Amino acid sequence: IASTLPSAGFIAAFAQSTSSSSCQATATIMNPAASENTADLPRWDLSRFGFASPFSDEIDSHLEQTAKLAEAFKAKYEGKLGELSLRSAIQEYEEISKRKTLVSSYLHLSYDVSLDDDNLKKRKGKLSQRQSEIYGDNLEWFSLDVAELDDAILTSQYENDPSLAEFKSFIDELRRQKPHNLSKDVERALTVRSPYVGTRPLVSFFDKELSLMRFKLDEDGDEVNMEVLLSRMQSSNDAAVRAKCLKVLNDGLAGSVSRTAALSLSSVSGGWLIENKERNYTNLRSRRNLDNNCPDEVVDSLLVGVRSAGIPLCKRFYTLKKCILQKTQGLEKFSWSDRNAPIDIGGVSNDKISWDTAVNMVKKGYSQFSPKMAEMFISMVDEKRIDVPAANGKKGGAYCAGVVPGIGPFQLLNFDGTKQDVATLAHESGHGVHDILAYQQGYLQYHPPLTLAETASIFGEMIVFRDLLAQSSSKEEELTLLMSKIDDVVNSVVRQCSFDRFEELVHTAREKGELSADELDEYWMSALREYYGKEGDAGGDSPFDSYENTSHLWSYVPHFHHVPFYVYSYAFADLVVGTLYNNFLTNKEGFEGRLLALLSAGGTKDFADALGPFGLDPTSSTFWTEALTAHLGELVNEAEKIAKELGYVE
Repeated sequence: IASTLPSAGFIAAFAQSTSSSSCQATATIMNPAASENTADLPRWDLSRFGFASPFSDEIDSHLEQTAKLAEAFKAKYEGKLGELSLRSAIQEYEEISKRKTLVSSYLHLSYDVSLDDDNLKKRKGKLSQRQSEIYGDNLEWFSLDVAELDDAILTSQYENDPSLAEFKSFIDELRRQKPHNLSKDVERALTVRSPYVGTRPLVSFFDKELSLMRFKLDEDGDEVNMEVLLSRMQSSNDAAVRAKCLKVLNDGLAGSVSRTAALSLSSVSGGWLIENKERNYTNLRSRRNLDNNCPDEVVDSLLVGVRSAGIPLCKRFYTLKKCILQKTQGLEKFSWSDRNAPIDIGGVSNDKISWDTAVNMVKKGYSQFSPKMAEMFISMVDEKRIDVPAANGKKGGAYCAGVVPGIGPFQLLNFDGTKQDVATLAHESGHGVHDILAYQQGYLQYHPPLTLAETASIFGEMIVFRDLLAQSSSKEEELTLLMSKIDDVVNSVVRQCSFDRFEELVHTAREKGELSADELDEYWMSALREYYGKEGDAGGDSPFDSYENTSHLWSYVPHFHHVPFYVYSYAFADLVVGTLYNNFLTNKEGFEGRLLALLSAGGTKDFADALGPFGLDPTSSTFWTEALTAHLGELVNEAEKIAKELGYVE
């Protein structure tokens, strides 16, 4: 979600401090022929997967060999885990899983930059079906049988082979799922059917529809894709341009797009509902919480904390931003389109940034804290692991795919030369560094829980921000940096929790029947008003005078479809990182080593064990409100103080 990434202000200042020459513009990319610079932007090199193309016969041969290995694995171990070496079984399972993931990741990455290639879509779908058969027929039983192992047998396995402890996190994760597993026959049926029925085909179709969307800001202007439209809205100093961008976006999402999104989300929430019941999860978020190895009570405490302490701070911040925009841009009404508006009082340039400059900016930022992380970032650039341009036919947004150790990671960007795009590069590169450090845990255990997955990227952003703040040459520049950083934190914490509330409303209502686009519009607006207040034009207490042209914006947030109830992890991570940074300020000696150790642990530690060396306890009932006050509250206090000194508020 783009709104979770750093704002333009401190990135712009960073650009000026890291380049001796002026920032060069990168042309807006609307189609392959739109600019001569488009072809110069790097595309990722997938040759390290070992396949000539997605249509190569090598893939089919690889997959059939994987199927034979899986069949032999099942014949060798099923029903015999108590007799044979469990460690050997896990090692063989890991190798087969890596082979399977190699193919699926290669096809996903290839397709995500060629969404308009129907032949590739068909090829990907066919091989996905084959992979589901392989897993359902010959591998699914393994996780179920490990979960069902008698405690005495497992204890004996540990005693007979102490090296089995290397896989303890993986084993523990499987055994936590035991109360929620279904029978082998049912689990197999669900897996084998998934490429044909259920949510996957709908979500895939919805993704493609979004990627094909084009928008026109002017009658005589060129069409732009969604990524370019969003970057124009968030980087413009003209309120009229921002308002027009939001209207064009919201109008474009209406009609068939929102109806398609509603069908997909209704299917996802319906599937989540029935599986929660069949698998005996306690509440809507319990399934995601268990995946994160995070107790329901901790997540509930986070959400309550954001409501009680985060919402008032959010309103204070936007009240301040409204005053500054009124005095600096002549703003008459503070609308939703102004939410991420840049504050332009610090002499910060809004010129487009070249790719080379962006790389140097991120390298310098990472080097401020950890030369090792900076070195890993440059290796991702040099090894062509980043697909850069905002090209048509490409998946929107940005992500970092860990793939498998020794092959990944790979980043997908939609770089258009804005400050936000540089921030996105920094953010996704944090995930890449996290993956590289955690690969030592092996394929089955390198994935960190979602509650810790954002740690590297957000901590790096905080280090860069504070370094730039210390170097600021004027109060105006200092306020610009602070306002931009607070934009980031509010978007990561309050906005993401409002997304979670929207999901809660949707999934609760789904029990009564299929959901229409109009109903989803209503739930979206309800969640928005709960977290930002009733709009001022309607007599409410929100700093926003109007929520015009916002009703359909739920329909382009991909997380609702791909990973239900994922979004709270952004708030979790931002507040944890804010607290980590305060820990860093008071105890710098050895901090880099402790942080790199946390990242290197991957999925072998839950959030409590991982944060223990820093003296943090997120299970405390007061942790989240204290984190909000110390992190977001102090930033708002700093900004209000300087704004008063400069005369923007009384």
